[in-house]
Amino acid sequence: MNPATALATVLVDELLRSGMTDAVLAPGSRSAPLALALQAAEESGRLRLHVRIDERSASFLGLGLAKRSGRPVALVCTSGTAAANFHPAVIEAHESGVPLIVITADRPPELRDTGANQTIDQVKLYGTAVRWSTEVGVPENRPGMVAYWRSLASRAWGVAQAPSPGPVHLNAAFREPLIPDGDETWCEPLDGDATGAWTKVRPATPGSVLHVPPTRRGVLVVGDGASNVKRYVAAASMAGWPVLAEPNGNARYGDHALSSHHFLLGVPEFVERHRPEVVVTLGKPGLSRPLLSLLRRAEEHIVLAPDLARWPDPVRSATQVAPEVEIPVVSGDDAWLKSWRAADLAAAAAVDAVLDAVPQVSEPRLARDLVAGLPGGSLLFTASSMPIRDLDQVMRPRRGIRIMANRGASGIDGLISTAMGAALAHSGRSYALLGDLAFLHDQNGLVVGPHDRRPDLAVIVVNNRGGGIFSLLPQAALRGPFERIFGTPHQVDVEGIAAAHGVPYRRLEAAADLPKAMAGEGLRIIEARTDREANAALHADMRKAAQAAVRATLT
Repeated sequence: MNPATALATVLVDELLRSGMTDAVLAPGSRSAPLALALQAAEESGRLRLHVRIDERSASFLGLGLAKRSGRPVALVCTSGTAAANFHPAVIEAHESGVPLIVITADRPPELRDTGANQTIDQVKLYGTAVRWSTEVGVPENRPGMVAYWRSLASRAWGVAQAPSPGPVHLNAAFREPLIPDGDETWCEPLDGDATGAWTKVRPATPGSVLHVPPTRRGVLVVGDGASNVKRYVAAASMAGWPVLAEPNGNARYGDHALSSHHFLLGVPEFVERHRPEVVVTLGKPGLSRPLLSLLRRAEEHIVLAPDLARWPDPVRSATQVAPEVEIPVVSGDDAWLKSWRAADLAAAAAVDAVLDAVPQVSEPRLARDLVAGLPGGSLLFTASSMPIRDLDQVMRPRRGIRIMANRGASGIDGLISTAMGAALAHSGRSYALLGDLAFLHDQNGLVVGPHDRRPDLAVIVVNNRGGGIFSLLPQAALRGPFERIFGTPHQVDVEGIAAAHGVPYRRLEAAADLPKAMAGEGLRIIEARTDREANAALHADMRKAAQAAVRATLT
């Protein structure tokens, strides 16, 4: 099966599984895969297909169908001005709250801006007149495409309806061939969920609560931006579930919170024995690849999303999305939780032994000891690259602190200024843990006018003279070009920067000196110098020791 046919087949099938009953088609060549899929669906009795030769008439026909039925209707056309002729109806749907799913066929990227026939810029063609717009991307014959396409279609269906009905836009680029080639094989099954949509969206209606299936084999995952954390951590604890919380999810506290799940989930034997029946996700997870792999394996993945116009689903595994869920209390054997906790304690002890054996300043030990030593009521702002990942791997559960990070887009820009703003709004002590590149990127944030308030903020700069995270990524194997284009070494003097801005400075000489270095008030800078290669080796030792300890608990 060629990619164009596969994409069209899956998109149409997923919309039908979601509840689509009507589609309106205007004829064209580039939209042929979609037209054939719609025709096949009508012939099988799954769809009412309406064909109009004029795109403007077609789109208003769909508007009327959706307006009266209250159910999203798909509008399909070819590329070029055909898509532009949908615009008046899309505007009307936007203003009157009518759910439409607009699918515009498009030329592939290599034909754009070349003078190729019937090729215009269709990306975000309808501007602010749609609830959501996305570029589907040229289909490829490789594993993972089906999950992406089905997740995309079911998301479009959900966004078109809730919380505010309106049009959504999928721009689908197709390469030739555009018609079936007679080969029905594909690299993975094209089938969807037998029970309906790939991701089922529960609308935000009064009293509408999604009841999680009762099970002891559940897991609560808490990522960035999570809301109602205390409520759901308490519910997970009552249900006997482990809590896997990223540091900035602010849920790593209590007896059910784990600190070494990154290492646990990197052991295939552990993962095989601890496959959850249900995972409930709060916020946006994304720090740990093993944790994301867990989401892929869950039989049921429920995403809590207060805003149903968008929800985090980075691995396209969400089976249900709801603004509110209820985790039931289940009595019975607590072997599930005990097994997770035993492995977690063993891994944490192994990691601590590795870190404590090195008296020099190291990045993961600094992260561990910093969190452990913060006064109650403190705020810790952390950079989005290595510092937050170090915290994720070594931070032990504790209460009484707030951790923040700019993980929305995970950039390294503006972090000193963000930390200072957060500190000015915080009522307690504040700290920031930044890498040297993030620090240098926003050193102008240290410029504070004489009449402006200065925060009580200790900025801890981990200076490994470059981009430390790349030493832990596959790029590190490129020994020739690595240092210049990934390591990006520099010779900037952090103490000189502090002096230039009149900010008190001290250097952390040994790991055990951290409490003394942290003492003080007001805006101040603490520099911790480390070595990138030594840091990579230490992380490898941590992983090896932790995973060996986990395996020992399985015997």
